[in-house]
Amino acid sequence: MYKLNKARANKMIKTIITGTVVASLFGIVAYAGVGAIMLPDVEMSYETGYCTKVINYAQGDAYNCENMPIKFNHVWVK
Repeated sequence: MYKLNKARANKMIKTIITGTVVASLFGIVAYAGVGAIMLPDVEMSYETGYCTKVINYAQGDAYNCENMPIKFNHVWVK
């Protein structure tokens, strides 16, 4: 049977923990990035300050100027 010495076992544990933490952080960043990409764009007029158009990216979203989303990308237009 293969035996590990204590130093090698500790190094393996540190490597596994580091890999798990890095993979978790990567997953969190990827999830946040996808969420940000799917936010609708709300075009606001420079002159009036009111909504002129809502561009929906996520399938199933039906936002418009009367039914604006809580979170959105703010785009200024003429």
